[in-house]
Amino acid sequence: MKSKYWKIILAGILILGLSVQGLFAQDKLGQTGFQFLSVGSDARAGALANAMTTLQAGSSSLFFNPAGMSRLPHTLELSASQNRWLSDIHYFAMSLAFKPANGKYGVFGFSYIGVDYGQFEGTMIWGNAKGYVDTDLFNPTAGVFGFGYAKALSDKFAIGAQIKYANQYLGNSMIPNADGNSYRLKKNLANALAFDFGTNYKTPLPGVDFGMSVRNFSKEIKYEKEEFQLPLMFRIGASMDVLRFMNKQSSTQDIQLSIDAFHPRSYPEYMSFGLEYSLFEKLLSLRGGYVLNRDIENFSFGFGISKFGVSVDYAYLPTQYFDAVQRFTLRIAY
Repeated sequence: MKSKYWKIILAGILILGLSVQGLFAQDKLGQTGFQFLSVGSDARAGALANAMTTLQAGSSSLFFNPAGMSRLPHTLELSASQNRWLSDIHYFAMSLAFKPANGKYGVFGFSYIGVDYGQFEGTMIWGNAKGYVDTDLFNPTAGVFGFGYAKALSDKFAIGAQIKYANQYLGNSMIPNADGNSYRLKKNLANALAFDFGTNYKTPLPGVDFGMSVRNFSKEIKYEKEEFQLPLMFRIGASMDVLRFMNKQSSTQDIQLSIDAFHPRSYPEYMSFGLEYSLFEKLLSLRGGYVLNRDIENFSFGFGISKFGVSVDYAYLPTQYFDAVQRFTLRIAY
């Protein structure tokens, strides 16, 4: 391998290492709301510990780095995911990507995430022995709709962005009026516009990509008095097509290695590592991932089956203190 390639590798590792070192040195001073925006549902990403910043993920790139959608290999792709999250919280995610005129005008995408938190018993402060009375059952919900666009500016560099409308409903409250003898009904509903941005760069090294994205950029919002921020997330990553890098490409096998560093606004920084081995011309893909500096999750596993433009992915994430998380994704490409 030429020496300049090694220089590029070392420079990339140095940049990534310095970025991570700087991230881990910072303290978390603020809190955020709308945490459902921090949870992914895509099964392939779940199996790879969400190390997806530079991987080709079609329409699902809208959930990680919208620039990745620019490499869509098909004209149209639809994906739908189901995520059984912690404490029986259920996520449903859907994404759609369309590449008109073979990418001449870029790639357009749509994304949606819906959250079902289950049923809760409402209460209200009252002057009895218990200090409260039961009101009624309620179902908190959350959701986000997004519209994205990505464009490959050259065969090496791509950009992407997404605008999202997010909302969350946390039930109703009975608020005392100024007279102290009557109450008014308050609907606890908040919404916000948020933006995602991302880039993807194919380095001169064969099969090596670098990328970054910023997600959930928004102004502060509030339910009643106190304002809060959305879970802003900065991520930088690198990936390698291992066989191509080693000049041992195969028509029947493929190995992808990915590394991401995450800088969230509301909790400590962490790193993710993902490895995907595909065989039989990508008919079957075996995946594994590992996360550093997370308390609840570490390892993740999964697989995917793809044929005739239809793919089914599954991910299993063991967790501490909770039941394991399972994700399912169906993709249809044309």
